[in-house]
Amino acid sequence: MTSASQNKRPEATALVSMTGCTRRYPGVLALDNADFEVAPGEVRALLGKNGAGKSTLIRMLTGAEVPDSGTVLIDGEELTHVGSARAQQAFSHGVRVVYQELSLVPGMSLAENLFLGRWPRKGGVIRHRAMIAEAKEAMHRLGLDLSPDSLVSALSPAERQLLEIARALLGNPKLVILDEPTSSLAAAEAEKVMAAVTRVAAEGIAVIYVSHRMNEIRQIAHSATIMRDGRIIDTVDVQNADTREIVRLMLGSEGAEAAVLEDASQPETVLEVRDLAVAPKLSSVSFSLMKGEVLGIAGLLGSGRTELLQAIMGVRRGEAGEIYANGKPVTSLGYKQMIKLGFGYTPESRKEEGIVPLLGVDENTLSTRFEGVTVNGVLSARRMAEATREIIDRLHIKTARTDTPIGTLSGGNQQKVVIGRWVYAGSRILLLDEPTRGVDIEAKAQIYSIIRELAAEGRSIVFVSSEIEELPLVCDRVLVLRDGALREEFRSPNIDQDTLMAACISGH
Repeated sequence: MTSASQNKRPEATALVSMTGCTRRYPGVLALDNADFEVAPGEVRALLGKNGAGKSTLIRMLTGAEVPDSGTVLIDGEELTHVGSARAQQAFSHGVRVVYQELSLVPGMSLAENLFLGRWPRKGGVIRHRAMIAEAKEAMHRLGLDLSPDSLVSALSPAERQLLEIARALLGNPKLVILDEPTSSLAAAEAEKVMAAVTRVAAEGIAVIYVSHRMNEIRQIAHSATIMRDGRIIDTVDVQNADTREIVRLMLGSEGAEAAVLEDASQPETVLEVRDLAVAPKLSSVSFSLMKGEVLGIAGLLGSGRTELLQAIMGVRRGEAGEIYANGKPVTSLGYKQMIKLGFGYTPESRKEEGIVPLLGVDENTLSTRFEGVTVNGVLSARRMAEATREIIDRLHIKTARTDTPIGTLSGGNQQKVVIGRWVYAGSRILLLDEPTRGVDIEAKAQIYSIIRELAAEGRSIVFVSSEIEELPLVCDRVLVLRDGALREEFRSPNIDQDTLMAACISGH
């Protein structure tokens, strides 16, 4: 492999140049002396696990962040301003970014979304004809054959992503940054986005493409920059790069060792899923969960992990498949029915779906079974406090009072309450979707311990995580979800995170 310094492009050909850029936050070195260059017409993949520094690097290029030291040059001119003026300076030099979370307004037309906030005007009046004409041209540029007057709400996910890219191309940009543009798309839709990226690069526009999908990267990228712990580790030729070597560069040799777990599973199947299909992500998923087992589900963003848990819990309808709970078929699949069967579910988005921020820890904890704290049908403040205190003490939740609004707690303590809700309900099968997302290292370790303790009691857990390195620390077994089905299986203590990551992306 060629190192980043040896593969450095001549300064004259670099459209973007970062030199010695460092950015510190309280207690965190987010970017460490980074050197980075991209040439016109080049598609550069940007790889790294969560927290590697990719977002900070992108924010440096867009002017949203100012380096503590180092310089950023766009087309030969250094970004010198601060605050919003710096972002405007980067924008004026042709830097555009399309983030993973789309910013379209569903109830507005395609043309209105394309020109949102910068509608063409004359004498204070919006020039509708000009807007429609420019919208048609912008969409035609990406092969998007749609009426500018149609609503965004009628578009497919791929068409919405293409519309975001079309908006980024307005004003003749020189650099377009795409953050996980296909993470929520099925393979056929992802092809449309990749074709658009190829068109963009062919016009001489530089593209930075953030993704973990190796098949996409190999199809469209000329090179890949790998980041880890805030540092640029290497820049490699994509066509000649070995997938396992890229994974090793992403994770480093100092990754967490596989924990020696005490397997509490018993030879009793509590959940069996047969040929479950959920369009467009899952085609045929089958697996079994044993009593007392912690089963990990690994997979890339967009692989269908969340859809799998939602289909099992009855909050999403599947097209085909069978589910058996404790040996009996589930004939009436629905959220309330699954709760009655002893299932509990913690959603990926804790703030939006897992808690009611203004309600107390007590109300959030007891919401699955209020009848346990009532007297003659009326909620008892004393019983609520006692029941909540048991969960607080058991899960080591830090809160001064049982009725403290949960929104005031740290992310880790909020997540413990979300898990504690199902402990209080007596759920025997827990479906945990990203249970450590957005929590600090200490809280993560505590959540791992809680999960292992629950398994030791005979509860069974399905643990979904995008952080590959944590799966060996908590799971007895890990299944890899890829291309719509579970493709590979790993068992503790032989769960190696490098091998696991390679299994997740090998088909990509």
